Amino acid sequence: MFEKYIQDTLIIWTTIDPIGTMAIFAALTAKLPAAERRRTAIKAIAYAAAVLLSAIVIGQLVLNTMGIRLISFQLGGGVILFLFGLQMIFGTGSLQSREESEHDIAVFPLAIPATATPGAILAIILLTDNHIYPISAQIVTAIIMLVILAITLLLLLLAERVIKIIGIGGASILTRVMGMILVALSVEFVMNALGIEKWIEVVS
Repeated sequence: MFEKYIQDTLIIWTTIDPIGTMAIFAALTAKLPAAERRRTAIKAIAYAAAVLLSAIVIGQLVLNTMGIRLISFQLGGGVILFLFGLQMIFGTGSLQSREESEHDIAVFPLAIPATATPGAILAIILLTDNHIYPISAQIVTAIIMLVILAITLLLLLLAERVIKIIGIGGASILTRVMGMILVALSVEFVMNALGIEKWIEVVS
């Protein structure tokens, strides 16, 4: 179980991507007063937490209702996580360049999709599979997710200082390293779904 929790931490960290979220937050809230920036950070993390907790509670129920097998979702999720990792590595800059408008940026794009990314939603459902993991393990995974969200909130509150220290280039490098880790982990998802890992063990 300890190895699972380490893997959960890496997967959730890379899919939420606190460093990348911090960079996006710094860019979008650069012109806001300090008090408004803090409120925006807290709201964004609260919304993201609500979305991800909902995915833990009802995500698999929705899949079952729609008749989607978890192995199909795991394969699709692995492919999407792979593409998401590539996006982190090569970067598109679409969110960073998005101009501030009248809508609440705490909801979009900060909560969704910057923090509660599609990859994070997919990952959290797979990591709390009711058919594989007991409730206790699912609770630990949820706690890990909340801790990472808390770290993300801390980074958002310190975004201006952190960016000054590591620079935009440093944040970009860290984001790409996390993207490479995510690509590797997404391949593991696909291999586990297809049973390739067990086949390799039998052959060897």
